[in-house]
Amino acid sequence: MILVEQISFKVHQIIPPSRIHQEYLLFRTGHLGAESEQKQKEREGGMSRITEDTKIQKSVFVFVCLMLLMSALPLKAAEGCSSGSYSIGSSQALYLICLPSSWNGDLVVFAHGYVSPTLQLAIVDYVIPPNNTPVSQIITGLGYAFATTSYSDNGLVIPQAVDDIEALVEQFPALSGFTAPKHVYIVGASEGGLVTALAMEKYPRLSGGLATCGPVGDFRKQIDYFGDFLVLFNYFFPGVLSSLTEHNETPTPEHIPVELLGEWTEIENAVDIAVKANQSATSQLLQVSKAAADPNDPLSEATILGILWYDIFATNDAVEKLQGHPYDNSNRWYSGSNNDLLLNLKISRFHADSTALYNIEKGFQTSGNLLGPVVTLHTTEDPIIPYWHETLYNLKVLFAGSLLQHLNIPIVRYGHCSFDQNELLTAFSILSFMAAGR
Repeated sequence: MILVEQISFKVHQIIPPSRIHQEYLLFRTGHLGAESEQKQKEREGGMSRITEDTKIQKSVFVFVCLMLLMSALPLKAAEGCSSGSYSIGSSQALYLICLPSSWNGDLVVFAHGYVSPTLQLAIVDYVIPPNNTPVSQIITGLGYAFATTSYSDNGLVIPQAVDDIEALVEQFPALSGFTAPKHVYIVGASEGGLVTALAMEKYPRLSGGLATCGPVGDFRKQIDYFGDFLVLFNYFFPGVLSSLTEHNETPTPEHIPVELLGEWTEIENAVDIAVKANQSATSQLLQVSKAAADPNDPLSEATILGILWYDIFATNDAVEKLQGHPYDNSNRWYSGSNNDLLLNLKISRFHADSTALYNIEKGFQTSGNLLGPVVTLHTTEDPIIPYWHETLYNLKVLFAGSLLQHLNIPIVRYGHCSFDQNELLTAFSILSFMAAGR
């Protein structure tokens, strides 16, 4: 069963090996580095779509070219890594710290993605194609110290993850035995992308942030995106999920039957049979939900199963931690089906609780008021966390007066966090250039 965030990296198993699994989306779609020649051309062309102040573009062009050449050089191995636990108030989290053989004095702290609340705390060190190099080795190979945390809890932990990151930075000298870093950069993926953006709005000690494939635009809309997909799936494929429960209970954005949490393989098989048997319903589901379609699969099973994974494993935890039901489609008009009137008359409706909405606004929404430079990296056809987050975040940054502190880099590709090493190094190089002198 796959219980770690479904991002298109692999997972380097650190503490302990039995607890971490290769994420689901890569398991379904294969190695993301094996692109066709046409896809490689699209990826390279995607860099030309960077939209930001033209003065910044011209300033970084030569610098980026040089860093791209540097990224092709072999990475040096880390001198050594240490791991253990550290305290955040009354809570505990695990940490991993790695130092290069020749440290440049700066620290990169990594914020990982969503981990199922059913798992125990563990360190996750993603590995990046095309060579499956661990993030920790990439960072130390550039001369930076690397640090990451399990966070003090799994599941929906974004506000506390921001504070867990700050506590790790503060305790770095004591945990590592080295002096305090001159500069601290934060890099995060998916849920960690939002952690990164929020940290850059809260902690001035951070020199810059690279937020990849995160729900940085509007977290409530992300909740509704997941919830809409589940109610639409139940409408177009009635009984498929409920038939796997003991009492034929339909999973909803308010509650997932507990037995489904242990039946992911059965869910995969049932969904596979259903979408192949009713391709018209499959097409309508994708059209109405506006989820990104897999160009290599007419049925887009990776999209359907990818979103359903979050619905199954994240819903109950979100309801508990937000202290109420966050999903609301009471006034939503759905369109794109063969019969929109019938769809809107018959689809299940839900109302959000005010407490849950308040908690989202308090701890999960970005403001765009940046205390330092932030680069966001996002695939344009992300089925899990849609690219429209970047458009919304651009507007927030603009209205907050932080426009020159932010640069979005779109990668024209299908998949969640489907980046290769060169793309990530290019984005980080731009970030370090923007942060120069801080």
